Amino acid sequence: MVSRVIPVDPFDLVIFGGTGDLARRKILPGLYRRFLSGQMPDEARIIAAARSEHDDQEFRDFVRAAIDEFGSPEIQIPDQIDAFLDRLSYVTVDARGDQGWPELAKKLRKKVVHAFYFSVGPGLFGDLADRLHHYGMADADARIVVEKPFGHDLASARELNETLARHFDEGQIYRIDHYLGKETVQNLMAVRFGNILFEPLWNAQYIDHIQITVAETVGVGGRGAYYDKSGAMRDMVQNHLMQLLCLIAMEPPSHFDPDAVRDEKLKVIRALDPVEPAEIVRGQYGADEDHADYLADVEDRSSRTESFIALKVHLSNWRWKGTPFYLRTGKRLRARTSEIAVVFKDPPHSIFGPQEGRRGNVLVIRLQPNEGINLRVTIKEPGPGGMRLVEVPLDMSFKEALGPDAEDIPDAYERLIMDVIRGNQTLFMRGDEVEAAWAWTDPVIHGWEERGDIPRGYDPGSSGPEDALMLMHRDGRRWREVKA
Repeated sequence: MVSRVIPVDPFDLVIFGGTGDLARRKILPGLYRRFLSGQMPDEARIIAAARSEHDDQEFRDFVRAAIDEFGSPEIQIPDQIDAFLDRLSYVTVDARGDQGWPELAKKLRKKVVHAFYFSVGPGLFGDLADRLHHYGMADADARIVVEKPFGHDLASARELNETLARHFDEGQIYRIDHYLGKETVQNLMAVRFGNILFEPLWNAQYIDHIQITVAETVGVGGRGAYYDKSGAMRDMVQNHLMQLLCLIAMEPPSHFDPDAVRDEKLKVIRALDPVEPAEIVRGQYGADEDHADYLADVEDRSSRTESFIALKVHLSNWRWKGTPFYLRTGKRLRARTSEIAVVFKDPPHSIFGPQEGRRGNVLVIRLQPNEGINLRVTIKEPGPGGMRLVEVPLDMSFKEALGPDAEDIPDAYERLIMDVIRGNQTLFMRGDEVEAAWAWTDPVIHGWEERGDIPRGYDPGSSGPEDALMLMHRDGRRWREVKA
């Protein structure tokens, strides 16, 4: 494994919900990868805290099984796993009581970074913050990591921010959105602001429209009870897609530092126009031979919650006035893919004759799978017989371009946790940013609830409801095909 990383300072990382699904699938295997890369100093310690009764050895066995299940074959190195497990310990803690808190406080060492990962439901965030303060662990150098959802609407987001602010400054709160930790998302900033080639064209004069797609092949699965109270708008658009939109549309920050970047993202959210009903398409997936429909998955035949949503949104500022942004996300779609497509305008005049038509360029940033960047350009088709034009991609996948180094690209959670230890908030959301996103989202949701809109049905394995296709067709545009 190629090491291109610098070790962070010694730390004590406490993972509340340390035996939960997120810890098992992402956090703990990811920390093991950072250990293998040489990024974790000898003095680093990881403490799991949860309400279930375990001793240290039982928890280490749990982590060993997680690495075996969710770690790639090349990291299954027995002696390295043993060395990593030696850094782990476990405390049984009652988030709403006093059990385990004195023991946890005693485990924390002085003169190291203290980070607390709230890998629990948001209903426990306030209780954990209160207990950390009561037992003297919420000192000026402590850092807390909170997972989405950051509230259910604007009112609850404000309440959550106020709850955390009772014991922690904004600079100590890390609101994690794993999409911002993806390599390609960060490369989006490098492409925009590190190359003179794109920035002069990055505006309404040259860009026809922008598509942001996050498609999933799975249904709601075991998350039915949670998902039906949220839907695609709250679960995906208000956070993940909003963050991608901000990075695409924001102005160049004065410096690459946390507040400068987040100031520009906040300006984007505040520039979003209200969305008209005709520019919203909501859907629910139906059944197929192998899977039940959405209503069966959430066990509510009367549910009007969307598993798919497509929106046409506009920004009222000088850079983007008149350029639409089309957002879509859904479950049980044809393929699992996340991408941003920047569709440039056609040349104003074709010198090659009407038969060749006008052809625009498309810049595609692939977030998953096969992270990379693709630029579609027009060239002459090889061979005699006149000037025949053909479109070809200039394609860069990280795996092909970077070779073996690409295999060591950290998972989003790995990168973000290490940023917490460093104290770097650039890739984390600020409280006012979260509230601004909800301030735009709430009226959209309230609108369809007041109208009594019913989601359109769509076939599993499709691209979503037919109305979503028409959302673009009536503008003379087409969605990029979601390919399996």
